[in-house]
Amino acid sequence: MKDLIELLENNPYPGRGIVVGQGVVYYWIMGRSQNSRNRVFVRTEDGIRTEAHDPALVEDPSLIIYHPVRTMGDDLVVTNGDQTDTIVEAQDFRAGCMQREFEPDAPNFTPRSSTVLHADGSFELSILKHQDNGRCLREFFCYEGADEGVGYFLSTYDGDGNPLPTFTGEPVEVTLPSPREVWDALNADNKISLYCNVAGEVSIFNKHLGD
Repeated sequence: MKDLIELLENNPYPGRGIVVGQGVVYYWIMGRSQNSRNRVFVRTEDGIRTEAHDPALVEDPSLIIYHPVRTMGDDLVVTNGDQTDTIVEAQDFRAGCMQREFEPDAPNFTPRSSTVLHADGSFELSILKHQDNGRCLREFFCYEGADEGVGYFLSTYDGDGNPLPTFTGEPVEVTLPSPREVWDALNADNKISLYCNVAGEVSIFNKHLGD
């Protein structure tokens, strides 16, 4: 098991990240461009959505404005893009993921990562990746649950670069630090917002709002 704080402190740009464990889920967004950084998380009736902090600075909302978190019956769906809506509309995690592919942001072809937490404590993770032949590789990881204090981590990128290197391998088994510790460990220049749900208690951190 790896130390999540150490992983984040040593990686200035993991991009968007999901960590899920026993009754815990974290989701954060990062950005390098003005368009990406111009965002905050706001609560909705069934989760959260991204919103432009300054609407006058929005250049292209297509890949930055979406609902990262929504409920689906007794399940909680968390993703790094608008596939959240696809999954909820399908009322099926796998079926929703199978309808989507990586993001059309060449040359990065950012992967779409998603998770669903079931009421019985089990959860699933998925990542949709671009292959050299242009096809989409859809990977699914299903967990019966997690030990207390243990999480599973997926991010869009393995680090900074041009093009950005896609996350590789299975979800990483990590420690589960507190929400504040996670927020403080994210790169100060690139972090934007963080959503935390710990045993049903939701907290949100937004850089633009002084967190």
